[in-house]
Amino acid sequence: MKFSSHRSPFQTNQLSVEYMSTSLQLLGTTLGVLGWLGILISCALPLWRVTAFIGTNIVTAQIMWEGLWMSCVVQSTGQMQCKVYDSMLALPQDLQASRAILIIASLVGLIAILASFAGGKCTNCLPDDFAKARVAVAGGAFFVTAGVLGLVPSSWTAHRVIGDFYNPLVAHAQKRELGAAIFICWGAAVLMLVGGGLLCSSCPKGRASRGGRYMAASRNRREHLDYV
Repeated sequence: MKFSSHRSPFQTNQLSVEYMSTSLQLLGTTLGVLGWLGILISCALPLWRVTAFIGTNIVTAQIMWEGLWMSCVVQSTGQMQCKVYDSMLALPQDLQASRAILIIASLVGLIAILASFAGGKCTNCLPDDFAKARVAVAGGAFFVTAGVLGLVPSSWTAHRVIGDFYNPLVAHAQKRELGAAIFICWGAAVLMLVGGGLLCSSCPKGRASRGGRYMAASRNRREHLDYV
């Protein structure tokens, strides 16, 4: 009785595909998690709208920060005072919508993280490889959805700020500039879009995957019988 340890080209190709798939899953999940953290940071920072103005006295110079939940005033002496908004209805429409959309994006991103970990090839949450592949693709779709949701409020607020800045009817003291939170939200949304795309493309089609495993098993059985 003879046994061969030679690995067929089909098996080598299968291992290469599995390695690439695992690498794409890890990279996609990492980018998605980083993007989700960026969404949380941008939602918490009071730096969506920033304005700087100087009065008649240089001592009265101050910088106004406006976020989704609070506004801050930074004096020229370095002192900073922050105040939570008293009424949500008193906020501009773009900030009100940004609150709701970013909360939804954070929840969708959390679901995407849980799904991507459950469907990861390096985890044992699901016993069936086909089910893990479908869950991983679903996690990628959730990441893409969260990324699109992150782009909407940041782009809307940026459009509003730029429009008011170049509007001659808006008083100089009311003009705003883009804050750091908007750029963080843009970067986070791009990371989630890229990460979700990698997760969706990391798993082969279910039928092809199952068919490949069946063909590999049949080929190994035939090779075993040939050497017996």
